[in-house]
This record gives sequence, structure tokens and C-alpha cells, in this order.
Amino acid sequence: MQFVEPLIGAVAAFALGFLWYTALFGKIWQAETGISDEEAQKDMARTHGLAFLMMFVMSYALNIIIGFHSPEEQTFTHGGFHGILAGLFYAVPATAINYLYQKKSLKLYLIDASYLVLLLGLSGAIMGFLKLA
Repeated sequence: MQFVEPLIGAVAAFALGFLWYTALFGKIWQAETGISDEEAQKDMARTHGLAFLMMFVMSYALNIIIGFHSPEEQTFTHGGFHGILAGLFYAVPATAINYLYQKKSLKLYLIDASYLVLLLGLSGAIMGFLKLA
């Protein structure tokens, strides 16, 4: 299950990203980034493929952290807890550093940073749940 759990976590994170960046915040995100519809469609397979690979890498690393705990502690809630902590203490500050230097808007930062917290929380919760199966 070393690669299966992170793969399933990454698939869930990717699905969340689809919802997040289309139905929920798609138009706002696109306006804040200045990316046109044409630019958004350009080279989409490579963009989505590499984004999925990065989600897998994050899920894999998070699964290592979850695995440090005893099997009975590895639950949906516990995995989600570690994912949220990783999001809040690693992803959110790293995103802030980049956005500050790039002079990006607070609105864009809140959309992207909150997605990262939820991505890691969801992935961790799912991987923790799979430990019970």
C-alpha cells in the first residue's frame, strides 16, 4: 500500500482542485491571475499531469508522517489532522513567501493557500482511513 494510498489521496486532491478552481472559485481565480480562457486551455495535459504528480509527491510525504504512528492511531481524523497541520505550517507560509515577492493579491493567496490546506487535509484523511481497511 506504500504507493496506493498516496495515489488515492492524490486523486481525491485532484478532484477537489477541479471543483475548487472551476465551480467554486474559477472565475475569481482566473481574474486574479489574469489568465485568459485561451491561456488556461493551452498545454492542459502537461499542466494537469505535472500538478497531479506534485499532489502525489505531497501525499506520499504526508503518508510517511502518518505512518510514524501506530496502526490503531492511523484514522481518518488523524490523517486529516496531519494534513491540515502540513498545510498550515508548510504550504501556507511557502505560498505566502512566493506571493509576497511576486506582489500577488491577497484574494488570490487566500484561494490558493486555503486549497492547499484542504488538499492536504483531504489526502491525509483518506490515507488515514485506508490504513483501517
